[in-house]
Amino acid sequence: MTAVSFSIEGQVVLVTGAERAVAQVVDAFGRLDILVNNAGLGTNHDAIDATEAEWDELFAVNVRGLFFASQSAARVMLPQGSGRIINMASQAGLVGIPRHAAYSASKAAVIGLTRVLALEWSPQGVTVNAVAPTWVYTPGTAERLDDPAFLASVLERIPAGRVATTADVAAAVLYLASPAAGMVTGTVLTVDGGWTAR
Repeated sequence: MTAVSFSIEGQVVLVTGAERAVAQVVDAFGRLDILVNNAGLGTNHDAIDATEAEWDELFAVNVRGLFFASQSAARVMLPQGSGRIINMASQAGLVGIPRHAAYSASKAAVIGLTRVLALEWSPQGVTVNAVAPTWVYTPGTAERLDDPAFLASVLERIPAGRVATTADVAAAVLYLASPAAGMVTGTVLTVDGGWTAR
């Protein structure tokens, strides 16, 4: 089962199962306009050390959960004739990142899935896009990014000269959720400071 959290009137609600979460949103608001699939897990070791359990866990969260949350949302959005689905991918789904085999594979799957869903659902008014950030400074990445040697190795790959902030990523999501992005679908919006342009 997929655990989904969302906010209703400032209260964070955690439910098990995407269909139930969508149903609660529709019960509260009468419709569903935007879904942001932001749950994700990562890895940080050589591919030779990956395990089946780790692989399955990453794909369960990063791909399976994302797909079934999208499917549940689309069952509401398609009859409405409108909706925005925004999937959190990664630059690791576009270029190889050493020591991130399962993560990179799962985020590449997110990108492929985003394009398929856009082709199927956009004719009925539901856009589907992905955001692919570079390294973002968060509590989950702080341990590595606070290491000066590691940070230097990251920054030499980013022409913009810095890692991303959560505000950088949120701005991309807000754009894709806005009326300004009405003709944007099946797209991967990189927020990577130029990493993937090399």
